[in-house]
Order: sequence, then structure tokens, then C-alpha cells
Amino acid sequence: MRKNIKLTAAAAATAALALGLTACGTASDPGAKADNGGKADESKALVVAASPTPHADILNYVKDNLAKKEGLTLEVKEFTDYVLPNTATQQGQVDANFFQHKPYLDDFNKKNKTTIVPVVDVHLEPLGLYSKKAKDLKDIKAGQTIAVPNDTTNEGRALALLADNGLITLKDGAGTDAKLSDIADAKGLKFKELEAATLPRALNDVDAAVINGNYAIEADLKPAQDSLALEKAEGNPYANFLAVKEGNEDDARVQKLAKLLGSPEVKKYIEDKYDGSVVAAG
Repeated sequence: MRKNIKLTAAAAATAALALGLTACGTASDPGAKADNGGKADESKALVVAASPTPHADILNYVKDNLAKKEGLTLEVKEFTDYVLPNTATQQGQVDANFFQHKPYLDDFNKKNKTTIVPVVDVHLEPLGLYSKKAKDLKDIKAGQTIAVPNDTTNEGRALALLADNGLITLKDGAGTDAKLSDIADAKGLKFKELEAATLPRALNDVDAAVINGNYAIEADLKPAQDSLALEKAEGNPYANFLAVKEGNEDDARVQKLAKLLGSPEVKKYIEDKYDGSVVAAG
């Protein structure tokens, strides 16, 4: 039986408060250290926070098929937002996380004074433009509303996708952190900023929405088939990776998981299961 644990935001926040009131981690804490020079106890489970799809799916494949041979005990905790996995990793509630890309992490660390660092790239989830009303890009016209993610890096990424496909023009110099004010010519389109996780549900209320790959897949959308426009994988800076709090990169359990996530078996699993909707890194 899998040990997946779905945490609601409230439950995770309560756990974070309890952790904050504790003077130091106990031996049973996920992030606790053994009395061996401050190194993590390799016999303990490596607890990893992950978005449900495809991140937790990939981790559970590793747990069920590959981890035992490497002497790794893996526990997966599912989170449905983009904030709690990093705060839980920073506070030691979990040992690692797997849900984000580098531009998002850089922005998060800067804003929250956290010290999360990447360990190994695993896959890319191409961002896509979807609609229940339009059948083609040419059906997106002035006066219509497009929903975009409201977090800094994914909004910039969404606007870049729209610009690359001729729906808007961005100001010169607009980078990965572009926002609505960086649109030079909206071509009559209107925009609605929403939390990334809610975008699939918003498709009924807007003319189109730019949706992150993991949330599209969870909503039974097939990025490679259903999107009106999709990011290109080649040269894309938005690979998702395994991450830890700085200083824990050399934890032997983390290194074992990193090795397995980059293995031919995992790459084949991604190719077979997601059929181009998720692309293995490397």
C-alpha cells in the first residue's frame, strides 16, 4: 500500500506552526539528523513533497520499482499548491521536494528568504494554451478573455507563450518575470490572473487559459493534443527538478533518489505514460 499523504493547506500550516514551536527536531522528524557528525540517518525514509501529477506519479514509480534495490526508503507527500512544498522543505517537515522549475525557485527564495537549491533536473511540463470555445489560435479574437497564472514566473512564461504565438506583443526587454504591465500590445484581448491550480476549472468562465502541464494533466487535458499552443521543449529553462534545503545536497538518500530519477527506467516511464505531454530532461 502506498504511503501517499495528501496535505491540505490548513493541515500543512498547522504542522508548520507546531514545528516552529519546537526547539529542535527529534529523531522521528523527517529532517532529523543522526548522531554521526550531523549526517542524515540513511536508514530513515526520505520524505519528498510533490505535486500529484506527474511528480508524485514519477516518485511512486521509483518507490515501487527502483528504490529497494538502492536501499532507499521513499515516502511521498502530495501538495496541491506551489508554496507549501518549499516552506515545508525549508522548515524540515520534509527532506526534499519535486514540483518546480528554476525561475520559480529563484523568485521564491528571493521573496521568502529561503535557501532551497536544485539537485537534478527530471522533466519538462510544457505550458499550454487551452480553450473550450476556440478550436484554433485564429479563433482567439479581440474582446475575449485569457486567464493566466498569477505567480511571477509562470505569468511571465504564459505571456511569452502568447507573444511567441502572435496573440500579444511584449515590451522590449520583458524577461521571464514579465507581467501584464509589460504587454506592449494586447491586440484587444483581456486578461484574468488566477492561481495556477484553478486555471483548468476557469476554462468554463473564460475564452482561453494558459495552464501548467501538471494541472492540465490532472484535469484530463492532453497537452500534446488538446492545446492550441504549446511550449517547445528544446532549450527550455523550465525543467522541473528535485530540490532540497541548501546543505542537504550530499545526503546519501537524496543522491540515491537523484540517480534513480535520471535513470533510463524513469525516462522510459515518462515517455510511455505521458506520450509527449511530459518530456524527460536530458
